[in-house]
Amino acid sequence: MSPRHSDTGTGLRKGGKAAEDMPDAELDDDEAAEEIVVSAGPDLPFTAIDWTAHAGDADGMVGAEVIQTLVKRLPNAPGVYRMMNAAGDVLYVGKARSLKKRVTNYAQGRFHTNRIGKMVRETATMEFVVTRTEIEALLLEANLIKRLRPRFNVLMRDDKSFPYIMLTSDHTAPGIYKHRGARSRKGGDYFGPFASAQAVGRTINSLQRAFLLRSCTDSFFDNRTRPCLLFQIKRCAAPCTGEISREGYDELVQEAKDFLSGRSQKVKTEISGQMQQAAEDLDFERAAVYRDRLAALSHVQSHQGINPQTIDEADVFAIHQEGGQTGIQVFFFRTGQNWGNRAYFPKADPSLEAAEVLGSFLAQFYDDKPSPRAILLSHAVEEQQLLAEALSTRAGHKVAISVPQRGEKKDIVDHAVQNAREALGRRLAETSTQARLLEGFAQTFGLDKPPVRIEVYDNSHIMGTNAVGGMVVAGPEGFVKNQYRKFNIRSTDITPGDDFGMMREVMTRRFSRLLKEHGGDQPVEAAAMDQDADIEDAGAFPAWPDVILIDGGQGQMTAVRAMLAELGIEDRVIAIGVAKGQDREAGRERFFVRGKDSFSLPVRDPVLYFVQRLRDEAHRFAIGSHRARRKKEMVKNPLDEIGGIGPSRKRALLLAFGTAKAVSRAAVDDLMAVEGISESIARLVYNHFHDNG
Repeated sequence: MSPRHSDTGTGLRKGGKAAEDMPDAELDDDEAAEEIVVSAGPDLPFTAIDWTAHAGDADGMVGAEVIQTLVKRLPNAPGVYRMMNAAGDVLYVGKARSLKKRVTNYAQGRFHTNRIGKMVRETATMEFVVTRTEIEALLLEANLIKRLRPRFNVLMRDDKSFPYIMLTSDHTAPGIYKHRGARSRKGGDYFGPFASAQAVGRTINSLQRAFLLRSCTDSFFDNRTRPCLLFQIKRCAAPCTGEISREGYDELVQEAKDFLSGRSQKVKTEISGQMQQAAEDLDFERAAVYRDRLAALSHVQSHQGINPQTIDEADVFAIHQEGGQTGIQVFFFRTGQNWGNRAYFPKADPSLEAAEVLGSFLAQFYDDKPSPRAILLSHAVEEQQLLAEALSTRAGHKVAISVPQRGEKKDIVDHAVQNAREALGRRLAETSTQARLLEGFAQTFGLDKPPVRIEVYDNSHIMGTNAVGGMVVAGPEGFVKNQYRKFNIRSTDITPGDDFGMMREVMTRRFSRLLKEHGGDQPVEAAAMDQDADIEDAGAFPAWPDVILIDGGQGQMTAVRAMLAELGIEDRVIAIGVAKGQDREAGRERFFVRGKDSFSLPVRDPVLYFVQRLRDEAHRFAIGSHRARRKKEMVKNPLDEIGGIGPSRKRALLLAFGTAKAVSRAAVDDLMAVEGISESIARLVYNHFHDNG
C-alpha cells in the first residue's frame, strides 16, 4: 500500500471515540485491518475511525483487480473512501451507506461513464474512514473533497469567505466595520453574509449616513481631541469628543441593529416621526438631519433589488449547464433583505447531470459556512433529505431544502436561473476570446502551442524602501487570482532602487522553490494533458509556467536570463521582456525574446492589448502590495517590537496608559498594575524601552 494520507493535509487528527463505541463498524475478527481512531476535522461535530484494509497481497495490482482484493476486507458500515493512484495522489473521494456494497460496484469492472472507468483504471490503492452514520459520512466527504481537491470530483473553484457587517460590542462607543474570516472572541453582532466586499462597503457607507456610527479604529478614537472629517460631512456623530451623549449614541446603535435585523420599517417609521416632530418644533436643521437619514436608508434598500415578502432567511441556488460547463448562481437573503448574489463555475465532468453537480456543490459550499434556515434550489438534488439533516447537524438548527413550485419563492428561483444562464454565457464568451488570444500570443512569440500558464512579474518601491515584487498568473480562463504571489525584498546588499537586483531576487526565490518542490520534473505539457485533467486551480495548473513576462527591457532580461542559467533552467522557461515605448507611450512597447531582435507590434494588434492587460495587472498588484506594506510600516506600534506582547496585552497597556509613549515612561510597578501584565512581562516592557534609550 502507498504511504497513508489520512493524517496529512486532510484535517484528520488523533483522538476521539474508541472503535467499540461505534457499533456500525462491524469489523470481523479475521479481517486484517489497521484501526486508528481519529477526529474527522476541527469543523466536524463527530469522530470517526480511519480504517485501512491491509493490501499486502494487492501489491503491484492496479484498477479493478486491486479493488477486488480490498473489498473482501471492508466492513458493511457507512463511511468515506479515497481512491489513489500509484503516486499516492487522491483521485476521488466518495461516501457510502455501506462501504462494502459501494466499493463492490467498482470491483465489477462495469462502468456507466468513461470518467468512472478511467478513475478505476488509475486506482492503485484505497483508504477508508468508517463513520457512525451516513450523515457523518456526507459531512466528512465534503470536508475531504475541499482539502484534497481530487481530480475526478466536482470541485468548487472560488471558495473565498464571505464578508459580513460587524457592530462591535467591546467598546463604549461601538463601531461598524467590514469583517471577513473567523469571528472574533471579543463578540459583537454580525450581519450577513454579503455577496461581495463592494456590497458591504456600499451598505456601510449608507448606514453611516443613516445612523452616524463611527468606523475608526479604537486607538484613533481614543486619541481624538476634536471631531474628524466624517463628523463634518455628517457621516459620524463624533462620540469620541462628546458631540453626542452616550445615551444618544446607544440609541443610534440600537436603530442600526434593528435595521440590519429586518426591522427596517419600524426604524423608518420612528425616524419619520422624529422628523415631523422637529418640523413642528420649527427645528428645521434637525428635521433636515432626519430627512437625510431616511434618504440614506432608502438608498440601502434601493441597491438590494428584490426584497421578498415571504422569505426571511434563505440562500437560493440555481444551476445552468451549457457547452460542457456549469454555472451556479447563489442569492443571499437575510432578515427579508437581498444581500447580493455571486456566480460560481465548479469543475465538473460534462457527463454529470445538473442535480449531481448541485448536490456535491452544496455539501462543499456549507463545509465552512453557516447554513440559513432555508435553502431554495432550482433542481432537486440526490439525497436531498440526507443533505438537509447533515446541514442541520452542523448548524445546530433545522435547515430545510426545497424546490419551490409556485408563488414568490418560485419567481425568485426562476430569476436566479436566468442569472445563472447569463453568467455562464458571459464566461463561455470570455473563455472563447481568451483561447483565441492565447493562440495569437503563441504565433506572435513563436511558441509551439498556446501557453497554459503565463506568469507576469513587476516590482514596486519608493526610493528602494518597502520594496515588493509581484507575480500574477493568467491562463485559459483569464487571471487566476488565488495564485498571485508577492515577494517582500529581503536582500540587504541590493542598492536602493536597483530594479535589476530586485527582479533577480524575486525570480531566484520563485524558481529555486519550484526546483526544490518538484525536483527535476519536467513541466506538464498542455497538449499532453488528459481531457479530464483539472487545469484551473492551485494544484491544477502545471507547476512550471510556460512563459514568464517581465516588465522591463534588455537590462531586466539580462538579469533574468543570468538567473535562469545559474539554476540550469534557461531552456525550460520562455522569458519575454516588455519595455515601454518611446516617451512611455502605450502601444509602442518593445518586446525582447531570446534569439530575436527586439520588435514592436502594430498598435491595434489584439495580442498587444492582451500583453498590456497582463502587464497592467502585474503593475496594479505590485503597487497594491507595496502600499499595503508601507501602510503597515507607518502604523506600526512600538509595542509590536516587544516579544511576548500579543494583541491582548498590547490593548490592555494602551487602554491603561493611552499611548505607547506613555507606556515607555511607566515604571515597573505601574505596568504590573495593568490586568494581564505579570512582573516578568512588566520588566520585559520596561527594559525594552530603557535599553533602547
